[in-house]
Amino acid sequence: MGLSLSRWFYSRTANRPPFSSSAFLPLAVPTSSRLAVTLNSPPVSPGDSHSHWSTVHRSLHFQLSPCKQEATRSPAELSSDGVRAEIGVKSGLHVWEVVWRPEHRGTHAVVGISRQDCPLQSSGYNVLVGADSQSWGWELKTNQLWHGGQTLKLYPENGSRRRSHSEVAGDSKSQSSSSSNAKMAQTPLLIPERVLLVLDADAGTLGFVVNGSFLGVAFKDLPRDVELFPAVSSVRGGACIRLRYLNGSTRDPPTLMALCVLSIRQNLGQKRLKHTDNLPLPPFLQRCLAPSH
Repeated sequence: MGLSLSRWFYSRTANRPPFSSSAFLPLAVPTSSRLAVTLNSPPVSPGDSHSHWSTVHRSLHFQLSPCKQEATRSPAELSSDGVRAEIGVKSGLHVWEVVWRPEHRGTHAVVGISRQDCPLQSSGYNVLVGADSQSWGWELKTNQLWHGGQTLKLYPENGSRRRSHSEVAGDSKSQSSSSSNAKMAQTPLLIPERVLLVLDADAGTLGFVVNGSFLGVAFKDLPRDVELFPAVSSVRGGACIRLRYLNGSTRDPPTLMALCVLSIRQNLGQKRLKHTDNLPLPPFLQRCLAPSH
């Protein structure tokens, strides 16, 4: 019955926009009921061990805070450096928050996942997460997806703003009368500081949420029953990257209560959710409806 309810709920909400009203809203992809419930559930304790960067599996140029949730890259010339989480997952649906300020990214700022033996340091300034078969990465500055040392495609696929060649080159008078066929240049989207990494180890997929909008599956056919870890790589001195595990779920369908709470929250809307304490409801229901993040 739970699976039937889950399918019914998905059919009811597939075309419903998420809470976000940002520029990423038109790029949002409908989420499954399982992911929607996970994203709207209260986060686990900030001190959860899934929120820790690894003290062992990191470049020596990355220094960790005492709580192990912040990794800061020390200035180092001609070096690409990475760090991965302390704990990985083999099954279930999991969501992490990665906070990385745009002004602290520089070039080759990559967030993604890796297997246990992904290289975490190399010479020169390069993409590191996604540079081999052991990792999958999203380069935030160019919006390119990387795996196996190659760029695969832009992500989100319809996200780059398009402008004409004349807008890129300025008021050039050398263009021919066939300017309607001028080449198009793509301007990558500016990714804000907070990105959610969504790993479905059961389905073998990785996607991202930006400003409340799920941008769809970035990578599929990930290895099954293999431990996968959130990972980042950077070439910028002073880059500070924070990791927090938000929530996870098993492959079982969401419970009826979880689906009901999600439906109520979506119908109330983001603004009215801030005032649920004013509703004539028992404290338990008020806690269920309280904002999740």
